[in-house]
Amino acid sequence: MIDIKSLPREQLKSTVTAAGFPAFRAAQIANWLDRGVTDFDRMTNLPADLREWLKTECCVPTVTIERRLESQKDETVKYLFRLADGETVESVLMHYHHGWSQCLSTQVGCRMGCTFCATGMGGLVRNLSAAEMMAQIEAAQADRGVRVSSIVLMGMGEPLDNYDNVLRFLRMLSEPDGVHIGMRHVSLSTCGLVDRIYRLMEENLQLTLSVSLHAPNDEIRSRTMPVNRRWGVEELLKACRDYADKTGRRISFEYAMIDGVNDTDACAEELAKKLRGMLCHVNLIPVNEVEGKTQKRSRAERITAFSDILTARGITVTVRRTLGADIDASCGQLRRAADREKNETERGNP
Repeated sequence: MIDIKSLPREQLKSTVTAAGFPAFRAAQIANWLDRGVTDFDRMTNLPADLREWLKTECCVPTVTIERRLESQKDETVKYLFRLADGETVESVLMHYHHGWSQCLSTQVGCRMGCTFCATGMGGLVRNLSAAEMMAQIEAAQADRGVRVSSIVLMGMGEPLDNYDNVLRFLRMLSEPDGVHIGMRHVSLSTCGLVDRIYRLMEENLQLTLSVSLHAPNDEIRSRTMPVNRRWGVEELLKACRDYADKTGRRISFEYAMIDGVNDTDACAEELAKKLRGMLCHVNLIPVNEVEGKTQKRSRAERITAFSDILTARGITVTVRRTLGADIDASCGQLRRAADREKNETERGNP
């Protein structure tokens, strides 16, 4: 079946004309898809033979809500979405003073293997299509009756490892008849795929690139992030400087604070030295403690001391506000729990 919603406009037109229908019908189909219509029979301005062809040859990927966790502390909602093939992904809807923001998944699982992350424990299952990323937004908006105004690609998966589908999704975001979210309201997170950072740089998109740095040197970063064995800290930071210089967009460095690993004064001093002069800011994140992982989050006073050193050295720094703390709003944990329950049920241990 053709995932018709993920097709670029020109490819949609060529697909429709190759099936023997006029080119203008592609624009009509796109208009319905942008409005979130997935039932071909509801596309009432299309002739019956075209609707029948769509039902026979095409599909519009959707997601269904498998589980929903609502925070009692704030308005955060965590979703476990089930895809058409039975796989599941997570997404988190968060409320800020500027509106609703949603953290989306780009893959089922992840191949990057970062030691502090729940998502990568099961490896990569498959990439998500652009339509499946969009479906997460549409499902959350319909469920809560809100409009999502900003997007964070920081859920399950490494977005730049699914480059083509993610780029197609980003183009879909800004289409005027769809959810219509501009690039300045999008953050894309990467663990540091340097070749893809350079490729993204050439797109000259006005999104925010968030780089999961988490360590100031190769010795620490290679222990916690296997990707660093391919592209070391110096090579990654050079790519980030080049990206900021070319796009004029500030880099956001994510730095998970892990007790006794990367949170010392010496680490802060080294980090400040390496970032000096770059258009960037550092977002300190108390690491999420995951079952099966040994890392513990840094103490509050240690995070404050680390932040003070960066600030004193002229580095802009924030400490991430914790949302949904009572529902484990970090990605990967809800899916793991659901998979564990499914396996126990299949073994006859409900």
